[in-house]
Amino acid sequence: MGITVSATSVRRILRRHGIGPAPRRHRGPTWVQFLRAQAAGTLACDFFTVETIGLTRLYVLFVVEVGRRRVHLAGITTHPTGAWVAQQARNLLMDLDRHASRFRFLIRDRDAKFTAAFDSVFATAGIEVLKIPPRSPRANAYAERWVRTARTECLDWLLIRNTQHLHRVLTIYLEHYNTTRPHRSLDLHTPVDALAASEDASGPIERIDVLGGLIHQYRRAA
Repeated sequence: MGITVSATSVRRILRRHGIGPAPRRHRGPTWVQFLRAQAAGTLACDFFTVETIGLTRLYVLFVVEVGRRRVHLAGITTHPTGAWVAQQARNLLMDLDRHASRFRFLIRDRDAKFTAAFDSVFATAGIEVLKIPPRSPRANAYAERWVRTARTECLDWLLIRNTQHLHRVLTIYLEHYNTTRPHRSLDLHTPVDALAASEDASGPIERIDVLGGLIHQYRRAA
């Protein structure tokens, strides 16, 4: 009849009449089931932006190890071209070195900054790139959740001057996040178990201020 109906309207009408989504047309794991089963061998990457006090927009590229929640800072730039993004992928794989073989999948969105050259870098290392559906950020939930954590615990409380300042702040924060901050999803362990299991459980506890006291860390005094 020549009437165009948006997907949002269809969803609203179905909900109003109590009609659920169409049944799955194939038997296989859901996206959530797939992530849980493959978490140990999965990476997730994304960008987020930070505005400096001079109103310069900085783009931050990061990668999350889904199984252990460890986060890697891949790079920061004002102009994230396809060539730059591909180079950061190469740098990341060199940093992972022999550990790169542990990963089978990389989850990313459909941002145009992720070019075919970016995908080929991971394909060469035997890592399959999985693109999430359009406009579905929840499909990349682990990366999106880290962005929220980094903002609420760190970046929302600081005024960033420039690229170098942001790099220093995120490097310090990631050291805290990966080696000290307990994670409920890891039974209150850290992504990188920095403390030895045989650490003396007695003795006084001292506080260490990070980022000028924005974050507090605690450990047994030597």
